[in-house]
Amino acid sequence: MKTRILFLCTGNSCRSQMAEGWARHLKGDVIEPYSAGIERHGMNPRAIRVMREAGVDISGQNSKLISELPLQEFDYVITVCDHAHESCPLFPGRTRVVHAGFDDPPRLAAGADSEEEKLAPYRRVRDEIRAFVETLPESLQSSGQGKCS
Repeated sequence: MKTRILFLCTGNSCRSQMAEGWARHLKGDVIEPYSAGIERHGMNPRAIRVMREAGVDISGQNSKLISELPLQEFDYVITVCDHAHESCPLFPGRTRVVHAGFDDPPRLAAGADSEEEKLAPYRRVRDEIRAFVETLPESLQSSGQGKCS
């Protein structure tokens, strides 16, 4: 049985989508990944672009709220941004919540002059999320787990 993991972010447009894509691509044999947001912001085209550069197509994923997911009980909810961690709803049953915060690429790219400069933080965060996902689900067994605070 696969470990069911929900990657939760504020708008489900970038970081949580990348995490779902990496989990499906790298760990699809052991993880059943989902992503959702506290709000719905739509898919970030730069996130789609940098993931495609790394060989992962997330263009078929869509931005959604937790209430729109087909499954409502997860083994783990991983909050990938501080706002989602601070606003995390309660989850039923034995769901464990783990925070793994990553920088916000759109915020970091806001002051960049060229498209290439704007893509740099997306690529960095993409690679950081990949490194994190590569440790799953084993690293969750020893992480500080608990309910959102």
